[in-house]
Amino acid sequence: MRELVVLGTASQAPTRTRNHNGLLLRWDGRGLLFDPGEGTQRQLVHAGVAASRIERICLTHVHGDHCYGLPGVLSRMVLDGVEHPVHLHYPATGEDVVRALVSVATPGLDLRLHPHGGPGPVAEDLEVRPLDHRVETYGYRLAEPAGRTLLPDRLAAAGIAGPDVGRLQREGSLRGTALADVSVPRPGRRFALVMDTAPCAGAEELAEDADLLVAECTYADDDAGLAARHRHLTAGQAGALAAAGGARTLVLTHFSARYEDLAPLAAQARAAAGGAAVHAAEDLDRFALPRRRAPRAQPTGTTPAQSVR
Repeated sequence: MRELVVLGTASQAPTRTRNHNGLLLRWDGRGLLFDPGEGTQRQLVHAGVAASRIERICLTHVHGDHCYGLPGVLSRMVLDGVEHPVHLHYPATGEDVVRALVSVATPGLDLRLHPHGGPGPVAEDLEVRPLDHRVETYGYRLAEPAGRTLLPDRLAAAGIAGPDVGRLQREGSLRGTALADVSVPRPGRRFALVMDTAPCAGAEELAEDADLLVAECTYADDDAGLAARHRHLTAGQAGALAAAGGARTLVLTHFSARYEDLAPLAAQARAAAGGAAVHAAEDLDRFALPRRRAPRAQPTGTTPAQSVR
């Protein structure tokens, strides 16, 4: 299962209908928790998601609405008897804040701290890019490795079947037939998170070819001056980010409490988002990762492709 569970959609202050920020990504049995604000432990209960499934916690930055729920989540994991290692990723300049938050959590968890101070990979398939906010901030991208999609008609023409198919995949060629001769490239699926930031190159890199892009949408376009002053995105800027990167689905979150009705923000983002499907998230919404992009068109008369890792 690959889906995003939205635990909270508020920005600086929660409202009656919006909890502080929080996102859980379920990815093939792994759980990645992003930016747990206050109340995240309770939101997990409402969402019906066990905290014990969390393997990684990723902080974009150490402003309180993105991390003050951390001690509660860690304590709940101890209460639930979690024995697997839990990896905590965060900007290096937030070390003192992170250690203070961890210090008040219930001890007993195998918690491993991973500060980062620049762009690049931070774990298998997980990488960060710097954003432009008032403190050191990074967005995250989880990218499945690219693979090949086998073409059954070409396999048959080459006389490759049964166990030989697996051997061809492992070795790259078999009896004069290369893997590339009987397959087409298949891009891996991508999830990207762009939280508190002004428009910047790092956000653009994260959004590139994202199947599911989560972007902050703190302000409406009419409040662009406030957005620039506080280093946040407007709805239109979030939409433009998705369009420029060719993102397939855009989920908006991190809304200012000044906006009770999110429909105008969604409309502003949609007007700038190109072909991306746009959703203004509400607390406890779930978004499935879009199905894999179709392989490139095959020559007329070929049989359907078979996807493999």
